[in-house]
Amino acid sequence: MEVNQQARCRELAKSSSFYSTVYSEIEEVGWDHLVRAGGDLSFLIFRVLDKKGRVHVMEIQLDKAYPRVPPMDVPYIFNLKWSMNLRLKNLVQQFEKHLEKLQGFWSTLDEIDRSLQIVDSKQASRAIPSRQIHVGNDCFIIFFIDINDPRSLPECRFMGLGNTVNSLRKTWKRNVDKWERDKAFLENLECLLNTQLPRLADEETNNHLDECGICYAQYLPIGDELGPQTGSATDYTCENNSCSKAFHSMCLVDWLRSITTTRQSFNVLFGNCPYCSEPIAVKINATKN
Repeated sequence: MEVNQQARCRELAKSSSFYSTVYSEIEEVGWDHLVRAGGDLSFLIFRVLDKKGRVHVMEIQLDKAYPRVPPMDVPYIFNLKWSMNLRLKNLVQQFEKHLEKLQGFWSTLDEIDRSLQIVDSKQASRAIPSRQIHVGNDCFIIFFIDINDPRSLPECRFMGLGNTVNSLRKTWKRNVDKWERDKAFLENLECLLNTQLPRLADEETNNHLDECGICYAQYLPIGDELGPQTGSATDYTCENNSCSKAFHSMCLVDWLRSITTTRQSFNVLFGNCPYCSEPIAVKINATKN
């Protein structure tokens, strides 16, 4: 959250009870969790981390009659509980509890993404419950993971021509009863297919990118205004082993410049990681030529 936006919110808080209420409740959640606020504070985006350190974004809209009117357009919370005495921090807490229910689902997707050859991996997202994997000889399998029961036998669709795909399909149908919930997802797949699935090459595994902890994308957008950084991947990782959050250097520089405690020595900015608060240092000229 940029400092000037926080100052703007503070000024708005002086003009009406709605702004005052929203401002005080944002402070309770924490300004470091606020990614963006609409000009009239009717639109808010919060960043929430789950227990595995995955980044999630919660977008909400507030009516001018808030809190009499509950927040609207809240993502992923299908049974939002709301009353007049609740506040935004309660909304965030409900969101966090909902995220806990999805940990098994996301862990299954992570296991697939970090091990197998995913078709169009740049488009793979934790919001999509399916994965298309390459199994060799121009054959592919699309798996559909049950969000509510990710360790169960997935639905699958076999794609390709020739004897290979027909053989895989028959082997899968013959072995479906061998699926065991206590086994790892990948182990189950290879057991049912009776074959070892192609793995990511070592360099692909090493280059498997996490999304940037600031802009939430693996790659910067493509555009002339970014110069040589256009379309670039995350290139900075927090050195704290318990954090290891990935960032684009450009995003991190912009973040650090918005923090009043950041120090600069020559072409290096010194500050703290946005996630674990451990000291970090990033070169300014690493982001622009």
